[in-house]
Amino acid sequence: MVFRCQRDSWARQFTTRVVSCRAAELRPEGGGEPVRGFQVVLEDTILFPEGGGQPDDRGLIGDVPVLRVTRRGPEAVHFVPAALEPGAEVLLSLDWERRFDHMQQHSGQHLISAIAEQMFGFKTTSWELGRQRSVIELDTPLVTAEQVEALEKSVNEKIRDRVPVTVRELAADDPEVETVKSRGLPDDHVGPVRVVDIKGIDSNLCCGTHVSNLSDLQVIKLLGVEKGKKNKTNLVFLAGNRVLKSIEQSHSTEKALTSLLKNGPGEHVEAVKRLQSSVKLLQKNNLNLLRDIAVLIARDFKSKPAPKQLFVLHRKEGDSEFMNIIANEIGTEETLLFLTVGDEKEAGLFLLAGPVEAVENLGPR
Repeated sequence: MVFRCQRDSWARQFTTRVVSCRAAELRPEGGGEPVRGFQVVLEDTILFPEGGGQPDDRGLIGDVPVLRVTRRGPEAVHFVPAALEPGAEVLLSLDWERRFDHMQQHSGQHLISAIAEQMFGFKTTSWELGRQRSVIELDTPLVTAEQVEALEKSVNEKIRDRVPVTVRELAADDPEVETVKSRGLPDDHVGPVRVVDIKGIDSNLCCGTHVSNLSDLQVIKLLGVEKGKKNKTNLVFLAGNRVLKSIEQSHSTEKALTSLLKNGPGEHVEAVKRLQSSVKLLQKNNLNLLRDIAVLIARDFKSKPAPKQLFVLHRKEGDSEFMNIIANEIGTEETLLFLTVGDEKEAGLFLLAGPVEAVENLGPR
């Protein structure tokens, strides 16, 4: 079945009827206890069920929030926290900001994949629409910086050319289906198949929601490549509003650094390098001082007329080497040492050393 959201990706509200409602549980994406609620099937829906690498939509059925939408054969199943009456007429409202973001990233992926294959022969083997960024897996062990730059330039030229994006439906047994690019249909697919065409650039089987013109993408930024699975390369990208948000975040960070470092953006990197060098030098000096303090503490204990058989010490700024120096200087054959380092309110380290019998007795305790 082709849903209303697939026939009209721009529809933000839609009136339909409840077909069924049954009690169910939803496991949160981040883990945790299952959420009790109801699985609702509607006559049709503008809320896209996850599929084709695209996450599902969010929205409302009346005033009831939709927490998840999944596909079950020809049906879209909406998980909601409250029961709905079968047969009731309901108004669907779409979370448009989330949907449009997904449309921009998904259409952007189609464009990037098509141009990457045309220019360099890099085939797309999979992709992921993430919450912060999206990733295209390319069937090549290497993509150079020059290729990334040329690819980014080309896809943005296509956006400025205002190329139309259209969706067609074909019968599953139509011979044309075999000629269209596809990574395969789900085993439980029924009904017609959808073909997404970017005029003169790409034709692809796809169940997702898309923009109607490449100009709707606004801009695409390729963030670079990462090593993927065996002989694969992951191409990371942002499309549309995500690029604008990234620029806004970068500008805010730049302003904050300018205020902290007391210099201009062009000098930030050198200023941070100088600070790192200073910190390393201070850390080295601090370690040397800690070693000297450890030796002095141990010698002070040993210099007493009648050294005790128990030595206990806590030092916030210490580390494992600090404790080992004290233990080695004092000796553990006759003296039992219990040393601790670290912040009193956080995790730290301890060292228990001394006569074997005492350590074996106290260690487990």
